Amino acid sequence: MENVTGDEKPAGATVRAAQYVRMSTEHQKYSTENQAEIIARYAARKGFEIVQTYADEGKSGLRLDGRDALKGLIADVKAGRADFQAILVYDVSRWGRFQDADESAFYEFQCREAGIIVHYCAEQFENDGSLSATIIKSMKRAMAGEYSRELSAKVFTGQCRLITLGFRQGGPAGFGLRRVLVDEHRQPKGVLNRGEQKSLQTDRVVLAPGPAEEIEIVQRIYRMFVLHRRSEREIAILLNEEGLVTDLGRAWTRGVVHQVLSNEKYVGNNVYNRVSFKLKKKRVVNEPDHWVRGDGAFDAIVDPDFFLAARRIIEERTRRFTNEELLERLNGLLSERGCLSGLIIDEVEDMPSSSTYRHRFGSLVRAYELVGYAIPRDYRYLETNRALRALHPKIVEQTLGAIRGLGGAVRVDPATDLMTINEEFTASLAIARCAPTPSGGRWKIRLDAGLRPDITIAARMNADNATVRDWYLLPWIDLGEASRLKLAEDNGVFLDAYRFDDLEPFFDLTRRFRLRSAA
Repeated sequence: MENVTGDEKPAGATVRAAQYVRMSTEHQKYSTENQAEIIARYAARKGFEIVQTYADEGKSGLRLDGRDALKGLIADVKAGRADFQAILVYDVSRWGRFQDADESAFYEFQCREAGIIVHYCAEQFENDGSLSATIIKSMKRAMAGEYSRELSAKVFTGQCRLITLGFRQGGPAGFGLRRVLVDEHRQPKGVLNRGEQKSLQTDRVVLAPGPAEEIEIVQRIYRMFVLHRRSEREIAILLNEEGLVTDLGRAWTRGVVHQVLSNEKYVGNNVYNRVSFKLKKKRVVNEPDHWVRGDGAFDAIVDPDFFLAARRIIEERTRRFTNEELLERLNGLLSERGCLSGLIIDEVEDMPSSSTYRHRFGSLVRAYELVGYAIPRDYRYLETNRALRALHPKIVEQTLGAIRGLGGAVRVDPATDLMTINEEFTASLAIARCAPTPSGGRWKIRLDAGLRPDITIAARMNADNATVRDWYLLPWIDLGEASRLKLAEDNGVFLDAYRFDDLEPFFDLTRRFRLRSAA
């Protein structure tokens, strides 16, 4: 059947059509029901039979992302699955308020290329490809995009004004605070629980102090950070050990603690536009001079001096020091204290953390050497142990990946790292540090007598303690109740029978093969 695009159809002739409707949140006339009613009248008048509906409920028209119905429509057209010859849309803006008018035209072109015409049922022009229709349609597309830009600017201006007046613009209150609904005279109407929203246009939301026990926890977080110089991660661990949870009922993390320490709402300030995401474009982190502020908008639950002290610590910590600046500060600390250690470095308020020195110079020992500090005793093994602890999860992850890549199934106990493989046997991983001696290396392997793994995988390190020398696969059944093993360069046939250059023998134990059924 040929596509019919004129005003009138031959008597009795119908064209199969799909309708596309999209909810608009700003005008009731654009509800999907109203759109469908206008489209139905147009279809009856023009001789279309609506055989399929594509509907995007409450979706922005700025981008195709998230508009599953329109994406499905385009996909059906391009794949040849469309069993209709026309698409009926309320108007040009319902097709999309794309910021680039060519994007709207592109999606329509894809339909037309497949022999399917898009009809705009409420427009005053017929989409027949004529010069006048093309010009009007292009203008309508540009106007639709411009409308969104103007609306965005007006909404942003209104939101900024409400911020300066002290009203909250969306988002959860945060731990220690609560959202309170107020009327147009700022009289409280009640606390909004999570997920609840205001129902009247004249109502507003402000922040207020939460329960006393939450306020005490927030203030305690600041004391631990500012006075006791505990890191965000350490604070999170302490709170979790006490069984405390966040306002979302979840465990504390470093990020959540950092948010409490850095958000100005805890000192009563209302801050907006720190991050922009206008018109669905790229997310932008704005400079402070672009923020919109309403200082003193809420009752503070944290002393401003504590907040400023926490901010100084965070800013100083995130400052990018040069190597020379780091060593200069370290040398000054050495002159003042007469000795150095990771604990001494972390105790000083204005010093970069000891982890900064480890990261920049490879180890604290190397940093000490660069400022001429002779360590009274050899602490290098501490640095080695730290590096090996960091290496352990990497080797575990590589082992898990290899097992799964060979078709095996493995689960890991997050508390002990004990691996259960194919629900058949268990294994654990140990890393043996090399202790050089005049007669060769020495290694100590710790066997977990509590877990009793069927196999202990021991990675024996080279003298540099940075690379693996070889591997031992130690079966529990042969080692009995031993908790430690001491290895030398050569260990006799009893132990070296379990030595391998790589883990292929272990992976062979985990490999799974598909068996062919017998005929």
